Amino acid sequence: MRADGDNIGLAVLAVVLAVFALSLGDASIKRFSVDFTLWQIFVVRSALAVPVLIAVAKARDRSLSLRPGILGWTAVRSLLLVFMWVAYYVALPHTELSVAAAAYYTTPIFITLLAALLVGDRVGAAGWTAVFLGFCGVLLILRPRADAFNAHTLLPLISAVLYAFAMILTRTKCRDEHPLVLSLALNLTFVAVGAAATLLTALWGPTTAGGETQGFLHGPWAAMGTREWLVMGLLATAILVGSVCAAVAYQAGPPAIVATFDFSYLAFAALWGLLFFGEVPDGVTVAGMVLIAVAGILAVRR
Repeated sequence: MRADGDNIGLAVLAVVLAVFALSLGDASIKRFSVDFTLWQIFVVRSALAVPVLIAVAKARDRSLSLRPGILGWTAVRSLLLVFMWVAYYVALPHTELSVAAAAYYTTPIFITLLAALLVGDRVGAAGWTAVFLGFCGVLLILRPRADAFNAHTLLPLISAVLYAFAMILTRTKCRDEHPLVLSLALNLTFVAVGAAATLLTALWGPTTAGGETQGFLHGPWAAMGTREWLVMGLLATAILVGSVCAAVAYQAGPPAIVATFDFSYLAFAALWGLLFFGEVPDGVTVAGMVLIAVAGILAVRR
C-alpha cells in the first residue's frame, strides 16, 4: 500500500542504482580475487567508505548520534552480514556470477520462513507457493549430482540464510536505528573482522597451498600501487552507492514495490558475467533464475 509522502519514482531509481553498483562491485571482486585477499578488500574498502559515511550522516543531520541505540543487536546484525559476504565472495571464484546471484536471491524465501518461525508471521498460500517455486529454481540451477558435487555452489545459499537472519533482526531489534548508522556499523565491522583475520593469518602464516580459495582467504596482502588503489576506490564507491541508495529506496517507497525492482540484480549479474567472464547461462539455468525471481516477488508482495 502506498503511504503519504512516498516517492515511487525516486524509490525505483534508487534501488536500481543500488543493485547496479553492488552487482558491479561483486563482479569486480570476482575479477580481482586472484590479486587481493578477502581481508584486504574488507579493510581497505571499508576504511575508505567510513569517512564518507560519517560526512554524509552529519551533512543530513548534525544532531544524529553515530552510536547505535542498541549496540549489542547492531553488532550481531553486522557480524551476520559480514559473514554473509564472506560466504558469497568465497563462492565467486568457483561459480558463475549469475548462478551465485540467483542462489543468493532466494533470500526472500528464507525471510518468509524465518518470519513465520521466529516472528509469528502468517505465511499463507502465496508464501508457500513462493517457497516451492524458489526450491524448484534452486534445483534447476544447482542440479545437484553425487558425482559432480561442488560445495562452493551451496555458499550463496548460506549467504541467503545469514542475510535473512540479519533482516529479521533488523525488523525486530534494530528497527529504530538510522540506516546510515547501521551502514557505518557494518563497515566498521568489516574493518574489525578483516584486521583480525589478517592478524591471524600473519600468526598462522600466509599460504596458497590450498589453491585459489586458500590464497583468497589466507594469502598475504597485495602491494598497493596506483592500479590497486583504483580498484579499492571502485569497490568502496560501489558499497557506498549501494548501501545509501538502498536506504533511500526503502525509505521513499513501499517495500513490496522496491523489493520487486531489487531483483534487477539478477539481470545485472548476468550482464557482468557475460561481459567480464564470457559466462552464458544455459536454458535450464535461466529457467531456474526466472523461477527464483518469481518466487522472490511473490514472497515480498505477500
